[in-house]
Amino acid sequence: MSKTRSATDLVVKLIVGAGQASPSPPVGPALGSKGVKSMDFCKEFNARTAHMTTGVPIPARVTVRPDRSFHFELRTPTTSYLLLTAAGAPMRKSKLKGAMNPGKESVGTVTLKHVYEIAKIKQ
Repeated sequence: MSKTRSATDLVVKLIVGAGQASPSPPVGPALGSKGVKSMDFCKEFNARTAHMTTGVPIPARVTVRPDRSFHFELRTPTTSYLLLTAAGAPMRKSKLKGAMNPGKESVGTVTLKHVYEIAKIKQ
């Protein structure tokens, strides 16, 4: 059974800030358990996201081959991040957070123009 499992590619899904990949958690343990050198991934990820705004959460889909080589594809930033940014949500603990009391207070408003721009990005 282990032979059939090792013959297939493994997929690891990560969400890492643009230009902020480091071998510390969550990147290091997630890739290290699959046999991938996390430092190689971090260098390549940071090089490919150098043109983006630093800290924007970028989903990455890492495919690990049986010979422990890897390739990854970058996705668009998460929708929740784009909506919170458009609403003007404040940063708390270096992350965008929503309302403290949902239903009673709001963080901001999102106009139809913002929704259109987000839809163009996510296309």
